[in-house]
Amino acid sequence: MSVAVQSPPLWQLLQQTGAAVQAVLAGKSLTAQLQALPPALRPGVQALSFQVMRQLGQAQALRVLLAPRKPSAAVNALLCTALALTGEEAHAPYPGHTLVSQAVEAARRQRQTQAQAGFINACLRRFLRERDTLLAQTHSDPQARWNHPVWWIERLRCDHPQHWQSLLEQAQKPAPMTLRVNLQRGTVAQYQQRLAAAGLPSAQAVGPCGLQLQQAVPVQQLPGFELGEVSVQDAAAQLAAPLLLQDVPPRPGLRILDACAAPGGKTGHLLEMRPDAQVLALEIDADRCERIHQNLQRLSVHADVRQADAGQTQTWWDGRPFDAILLDAPCTASGIGRRHPDVRWLRRPEDSAQLARTQAMLLDRLWPLLVPGGRLLYCTCSVFKSEGEEVIQAFLQRNTQARLKPSPGHLLPGALPAGGSVGDNGLGEHDWFYYALLEKDAPNP
Repeated sequence: MSVAVQSPPLWQLLQQTGAAVQAVLAGKSLTAQLQALPPALRPGVQALSFQVMRQLGQAQALRVLLAPRKPSAAVNALLCTALALTGEEAHAPYPGHTLVSQAVEAARRQRQTQAQAGFINACLRRFLRERDTLLAQTHSDPQARWNHPVWWIERLRCDHPQHWQSLLEQAQKPAPMTLRVNLQRGTVAQYQQRLAAAGLPSAQAVGPCGLQLQQAVPVQQLPGFELGEVSVQDAAAQLAAPLLLQDVPPRPGLRILDACAAPGGKTGHLLEMRPDAQVLALEIDADRCERIHQNLQRLSVHADVRQADAGQTQTWWDGRPFDAILLDAPCTASGIGRRHPDVRWLRRPEDSAQLARTQAMLLDRLWPLLVPGGRLLYCTCSVFKSEGEEVIQAFLQRNTQARLKPSPGHLLPGALPAGGSVGDNGLGEHDWFYYALLEKDAPNP
């Protein structure tokens, strides 16, 4: 006899969502907060916290109108959580009065907020009474209008003057679930048929080996997932391996470096395309190294995975040059904000410049490890030009032996055009990436 699993009460989900919001406002990753939750709470809290992150700018503006004197961190986070979820009535996950009563209950049931439960109740009930008036008062605030920090909005406006508004609108939408079919195990069309036979949502082909699902599903439901027949990978990220290996003929002993490899999606794709290649995958973090091992084991492919700092070449390089190098450089992750909506609130204006210096350092230290005629693919999941186009232009000025091959540049999602020499964006919905393919000239005799 099956036992019905009782869903957690809404007040408990709101309580934990408020705690997650408080952590993000203190500079901590939402992903880490969600992973620390009991499994029974995690899906509900994730759904609510993602929605709060996407509406946090407006919620903060409303909180200032309702309570000009900022309350304690815990009270502020719970109040902003409730305001974010009730702010836009058409998109509220629950009726407004339900959210208010349950938010007050959440306040009453924890020590940090119980003394202010009446205050939270008064603020939220006033908001329900004066919703239209209060919302109208936030329209002149760019952070409330676009739900991004003002510095982020201004940088997008500068970098992408024709598309900045579309980019901000896109960032408010959940990211699609895209699969990468392992072409060593079957074709895209064959896997489409397997999805249909399993009664799963229909999928549209994107790129040479991608399928984009109309609706996300748990990976455990994907046919052949545990056997490595398919992986979850964004359509833009799927470009990395084909770009790096295009026009590189298969040959025994092909040496490839994946310099910043975690979690191993691109490493696996490289080996799916060139099973006989010698791939060295580097990752500075031990836990993330384990993620690479797990992903490669699922795909039944092998790489030399090492915990190492890619920039400290003297600690790991054996002196033998590489035929191809993939540098998926550390960045602000501003291009994957749909999947990680907390990123916009965690980053600071100075982060992009600091990361650009790291990116330039990695390029300078890895470039000498490439054979003449070899290729290095530089990519970041960032929408900011300071981490893409500007880094590569500066590198080309410092290195006369480097030539920029046809590359997508800044890939923008949806109907927006690509930012480089590839003018047609046939990938549809995807994360925002930058790609630059560099080829090393042979030295002059």
